[in-house]
Amino acid sequence: MNITDFSMDFFSLKGKNAIVTGGNTGLGQAFSLALAKAGANIFMPSIMPDDPEFNSLLEAEGVKAVYMEADLTKPGIPKKIVEKCVETLGSVDILVNCAGICICKPVLEFDREAWDPMIAINLTAAYEMTYEAAKFMIPQRSGKIINICSLFSFLGGQWSPAYAASKHGLAGLTKAYCDELAQYNIQVNGIAPGYFKTKVAEASMKDPERSKWIVDHTPTGRWGDVADLMGAVVFLASRASQFVNGHILTVDGGFLTR
Repeated sequence: MNITDFSMDFFSLKGKNAIVTGGNTGLGQAFSLALAKAGANIFMPSIMPDDPEFNSLLEAEGVKAVYMEADLTKPGIPKKIVEKCVETLGSVDILVNCAGICICKPVLEFDREAWDPMIAINLTAAYEMTYEAAKFMIPQRSGKIINICSLFSFLGGQWSPAYAASKHGLAGLTKAYCDELAQYNIQVNGIAPGYFKTKVAEASMKDPERSKWIVDHTPTGRWGDVADLMGAVVFLASRASQFVNGHILTVDGGFLTR
């Protein structure tokens, strides 16, 4: 490709079909809406109830929005999700592994009851979704897989060893699948959000000392707004990132620089 071939159309996702796990809640909503605004149809498997109001918001962008009630940790469900997306929309071009949970306990209280569900949803489900999506992406010789990692893909995790372990694992999975799938013109990357204003972070936001530490440790001097993540997911899902592969893009206001 010559530099004169580049255009803003490279960021368009018109006609593409995207699976966003947990796409109807939390950060997943921001990712779903961003992709829809870029032109992609959105398939949202989620354990959370259907949200017709959010579906209408997506469809107002001129795309299709499909919800599927699904527990990603159940055997065979990731396979059914991918097959249903292909059956309903015609293909799977983009996969965003967003669904995740965080359980916090002191280390000596962090038993298998806390460990197992976090590994199951944060890491194993992402592996299985990627495995199943790759079956369709390889024959079509194209695809974008985006894993929602974390700052704790790089840091230790007080009060939640399973969260840190699962997010480290997800970063490793991103690089491993890049090695395998790049030859088929499939890009596998990750996004590592910093501290964002979400329901999961409410306790930290309401704790003056903790919130001040986070803001002081972030060069931009503020918490992230969910909208700050939307451009990153469109970039990694689009043709504009065609030579970006195996990369974990931090969207953290510079947190990791301090």
